[in-house]
Amino acid sequence: MRISENKLRGAVSNHIILMVLALTIILPIMVLVFNSIKPDEEFGINPLGFPETVRVMNYYDAFVIGNYAQVMMNSLLLVTGTLIMCLTFSSMAAFSLAVLNPNGKATILIGIYLLVGLSIPAQLFILPLFIIWKNLHLNNTFIGLILIYSALNAPFAVFLIRSYMVQLPRELFEAAIVEGASTFQLFTRVALPLSWPVFLTTGLVVSLAVWNEFLFAVTFIHNEEFKPISTILYSFQNRREDNYALISAASIMMAAPLAILFILFQRNFIAGLTSGGTKG
Repeated sequence: MRISENKLRGAVSNHIILMVLALTIILPIMVLVFNSIKPDEEFGINPLGFPETVRVMNYYDAFVIGNYAQVMMNSLLLVTGTLIMCLTFSSMAAFSLAVLNPNGKATILIGIYLLVGLSIPAQLFILPLFIIWKNLHLNNTFIGLILIYSALNAPFAVFLIRSYMVQLPRELFEAAIVEGASTFQLFTRVALPLSWPVFLTTGLVVSLAVWNEFLFAVTFIHNEEFKPISTILYSFQNRREDNYALISAASIMMAAPLAILFILFQRNFIAGLTSGGTKG
């Protein structure tokens, strides 16, 4: 009986903690949504409550004023380019570490190198990288920023994909080798088809990181027609600091695409994380 009471108390405590954590996330989002559909004059009177008058045109005004069609396309190009480059090279490195030479000395050294890469703040590299990129004429270009984003996200991607691939049955690779499969065929016909959950998980994490990244974008992109959505939102807030309704609408439009993407693929996202963390 006492054990049941203890379990009940523990379950109640866990639910209370989870509810508090959920409210700290949900309430600010609700306030932001409410403010995005208020007339600007109502914001000063009612900054936290339900809107008395609904003005959906805030979204249209913010979309037009912020040139969101162009900046969303810029961010989409950056995300797509980074995903292609980062996942391609990271999956190759992960395959080599997990399948070809899982216990070699080189694997240990590369693992230490990647761990160091994850530990050092990326901000330390901005100044020398800016000078190098300027000499290579890569400033104000999509490819320059894609190279940076790919390098920043590669250590995490390698670790996550490797932790998944190391669990793949060795018998499948041995059977393919007996059938005469080359290393490239082992990678493309065995490892990749079995690893799509972790690719989806890694892709979502990298997409979120690139979509929301601000520091490198504002440092390396100065031309207005190349700026991604994160920098445009900052300048939009500076220009429209007296109109919080438009700022709220612009913020919702920035967060909405990847939030919807995460909701659609959350099961696969969680499956990729949990399966990659059970071994290796």
